[in-house]
Amino acid sequence: MQGLPVIDLAGFEGPAFARIAAEIAEACRTVGFFYIFNHGVPETLMRDAFARSAAFFALPPAEKAALSMDRVGGNRGYAALGREALDPARGADLKEAFNVGLDLAPDDPELLAGVPFRTLNAWPKDPAFRTTMLAYFEACCGLSNSLHRAFAQDLGLPLDHFRDKLDRPMATLRILHYPATATEEIGAGEHTDWGNITLLATDDVGGLEVRTRAGDWIAAPPMPGAFVVNIGDCLMRWTNDIYVSTPHRVINRSGRERYSIAFFFDPNPEALVEAIPSCVAPGAAPLYPRIAASDYLQMKLEAAKAAT
Repeated sequence: MQGLPVIDLAGFEGPAFARIAAEIAEACRTVGFFYIFNHGVPETLMRDAFARSAAFFALPPAEKAALSMDRVGGNRGYAALGREALDPARGADLKEAFNVGLDLAPDDPELLAGVPFRTLNAWPKDPAFRTTMLAYFEACCGLSNSLHRAFAQDLGLPLDHFRDKLDRPMATLRILHYPATATEEIGAGEHTDWGNITLLATDDVGGLEVRTRAGDWIAAPPMPGAFVVNIGDCLMRWTNDIYVSTPHRVINRSGRERYSIAFFFDPNPEALVEAIPSCVAPGAAPLYPRIAASDYLQMKLEAAKAAT
């Protein structure tokens, strides 16, 4: 393999749907990673999100610490340098991050009922940061739902099969900053993502690497205006391992600061993750039992804590 598949989404909502859906399906069933462009998320919004991200990470440490995940809870807020280790064997990751989830009102029924993974966002003082990040979050939700129509097409399901399972997702928008380093320190250790899919936008500094099924590491260089899309563990489970959740990592060898924005698209908490019938061979049992999406995410979190 020379590189990741590159898929043009022009015409995806029209006459080119079947052809493009087939290209997406091929990528999902092989490497589990692909680029998309002409995806419909405005370039102006993407540029603004990166500008707001850089401004946030340039804030004084005390302002960022006031929004720390340990204070905010619910996997929202700021994660300082060295707080996380995606590959514990390689030590702490050289990155800082800020997480935004589905924006809820204080009187939201799910929040009041204590539904798992429903919590309030925390925000820095700049109101434009909130406006931009919520617009970006909504645009990524729309694009992610559109991509699930392609998955449904490939898997022999009605095109809207996933919609009611993803309309209030446990999604996370994560802005990331990797400091410049003269060494090959791990920015993000080898890992797979936990949800259905991830939409990743990067600046012009490389560093993302993907491990192929043959075990080789290949670079995923920046592509202006594009998203890198990858399949996560939850969708791999839903498809009975037909789709591939592929290990990846970030090593910033550039000597420059690196910024990226990841959108992790997890299902609604109550969505039942169970093997899609077309993904199970006749007479065979599914590889995994049925599980609620919130229980699955909690299981992944507990496993990650045990590993560290």
